[in-house]
Amino acid sequence: MLLAIPALRVLGRSSARDTLALAAQARISRLLETLGVVDRAVDFESLGLDALFAAAPGGQAREWPARCAQDLRRATRVVAWIGAREPAFVERLTALVPGSIVAASVGVGRPVWQHLVATLGATEAGGDHALRAPVGVPATLVDEARRELVGHGWNERDRLLLVHPGAGGTGKRWTSAGFAAVLERVAALPLLAGTLSHVAGYLGNDSGISHLAAATGAPAVVLFGAERLIWRPWALHVEPLVVSLAAEEQSDIERVTSAVTALLR
Repeated sequence: MLLAIPALRVLGRSSARDTLALAAQARISRLLETLGVVDRAVDFESLGLDALFAAAPGGQAREWPARCAQDLRRATRVVAWIGAREPAFVERLTALVPGSIVAASVGVGRPVWQHLVATLGATEAGGDHALRAPVGVPATLVDEARRELVGHGWNERDRLLLVHPGAGGTGKRWTSAGFAAVLERVAALPLLAGTLSHVAGYLGNDSGISHLAAATGAPAVVLFGAERLIWRPWALHVEPLVVSLAAEEQSDIERVTSAVTALLR
């Protein structure tokens, strides 16, 4: 979902007078609301989207609109990066909210964030630096994160390196032996966004935490397998580093060490 930030910015520009609501996993939508990317967070599970995918049993088939949440029925514009291969879903959503856009979440031959922008009809996305500018972290979160770090022993002078060796699947992880250290995940994503505002460098795999680091402007080294580069961050200041995910290679360790050292100078 963090790769959708440039596309969400396009929507915000084109509908400046409307409330931009994001329906996703509750913790992700709340995070993007806190960071000011969207106006309102909506729990994806609360929308009643199941009514759009299949006919209801018995005599309820004609009543499917009523089974959708008010947020969906009252929307003036909907963009759905799900259900593109489900004709019933596309038909019902466009009937419920005329002009809705239904598109696949992943395209072919370009990074995912560019594909999502293109689904909105936007052009020249790669040259629009404003779409790729770091997300501003509210000062209240920065201060809260600073206090938390100080509470854990930070003296506010030492330069911090945040390491996140995890990812959503084993196919996206560099070997754990390639990381110099492991820091436990922060429980709250907004607080983590504030923490990232204090670090001098970040090192991590292709993961949601790495995309958050890139999105909030943290100096970052993000590791990718060559076949997963379409998932690269949209942030201009982050250039993915391709490594072997199958085995620990000395050349990879040297390149990653060099890149991280450069962040900490």
